[in-house]
Order: sequence, then C-alpha cells, then structure tokens
Amino acid sequence: MDKNKIFQFIAKQKTAFIASVNEQGYPVIRAMLAPRKIEGNEIYFSTNTSSNKVKQYLENEKACVYFYKRGKIKYQGVAITGKMEVCTNQATKEKIWHFGDKIFYKQGVTDPDYCVLKFKGITAEYYCDFKVETIEL
Repeated sequence: MDKNKIFQFIAKQKTAFIASVNEQGYPVIRAMLAPRKIEGNEIYFSTNTSSNKVKQYLENEKACVYFYKRGKIKYQGVAITGKMEVCTNQATKEKIWHFGDKIFYKQGVTDPDYCVLKFKGITAEYYCDFKVETIEL
C-alpha cells in the first residue's frame, strides 16, 4: 500500500480513533467522526476547545490516528503516528466548518468552544490479511 492509497482508504471511513497522552503519561483513545478535510499528510477534525483531548494535545502534541474497515472476511486498518496541533485561528476554523455544526456550537464558526485539531502524519502502519506494512509519509 502506498501513501496515496492510504489516504484514499482513510477518506472512505466514517469513524476515526484518535489517541492522546494524558497527564500521567498513559494513552487515551477516543472515537471521532470522520475527518473534515484531508490535505496531503494533514487530517482535520472539529472538536470542543473545552475537551480534555485539547488540553492533552496542548501539553503533548504526540498523537496517533486509527482507521479501520471490517468486512465479512477481510479486515483492514491503518495507524498513523504524528503530531496534533490545536487550531483556534478563524481561518482554519472556517476552512472545515459545516452548516450543521451550529447544533454543537451555538455561536457558529466564531464560537470560542469550537476549534480544529490538525493532525500531521509522519508514519503509517497498514494491516491487511495478516501482513503489516510501514509507510513513511
């Protein structure tokens, strides 16, 4: 699997799992909606500025994002390690804003509790058919 196929695979998945590191040094994994945008090695998510994961990424930018597809027989998964940036600037927030987001962020795209997580992938580990491939991004 090459880099382009990895990102094509990611774009088709409806759920992502993101991992951060808590204050005690343990990994914490959360399910997220599908990425809002994928640009090169960058994957964008929307979230609440007040969430624990935002606090954790501000303290430690190391992150992992995982996507999978489970078929009747075949299972595929990709874990991407990299760095997570918390973006609160208006330009980035507008870049991935969806009209329906107002349900979660009452003040709209300028809501102070709305921010963007911008993940920059470094290495991907792809699993399929009992084989693992490591891809430098």
